[in-house]
Amino acid sequence: MAKRVLILSSSPRRGGNSDTLCDEFMRGTVEAGNEAEKIFLGDKTVHYCTGCSVCSLHKKPCPQKDDAAGIIGKMLTADVIVMATPVYFYTMSAQMKTLIDRCCGLYTEMSNKEFYFIVTAAEEDTRLLERTVDTFQGFLDCLKKPLVRGVVLGTGVWHVGEIKDKPAMYEAYEMGKQV
Repeated sequence: MAKRVLILSSSPRRGGNSDTLCDEFMRGTVEAGNEAEKIFLGDKTVHYCTGCSVCSLHKKPCPQKDDAAGIIGKMLTADVIVMATPVYFYTMSAQMKTLIDRCCGLYTEMSNKEFYFIVTAAEEDTRLLERTVDTFQGFLDCLKKPLVRGVVLGTGVWHVGEIKDKPAMYEAYEMGKQV
């Protein structure tokens, strides 16, 4: 049975290294017969959470008028969520963290989801990228029965296009095929 796959690309650069890996993952998952949608967060307006508690305390929609509600709605209906980020100062991009923070009101409804993480960095040492994966895991620790199905680490890439000769390209494609 086909799964609904939502790919969240938080690269500020369209066609950047992590965004390119998202495309490879999507190519693999579509070839395997799944439905896939990629959201490039750079095209969206997602404001910071203001901590007003309208969503969490009063169970009402966030009063902010931006794209967050639509993205979170797609997260709720997806079977699989791919979260992709470049690494800046050993953590995820601000775009991804801002979206995660906006999940405050509905994160308890994100149950039984499969997750994949795509992380790219100029750093070669994969141990240093584990900090970013741990930050993603912090989000998942708040969800009901999440399952991490895979992680792709694209190392030694900084400038656009440097990922194309790296093993992470094949890994992202193959991981997408396994959804």
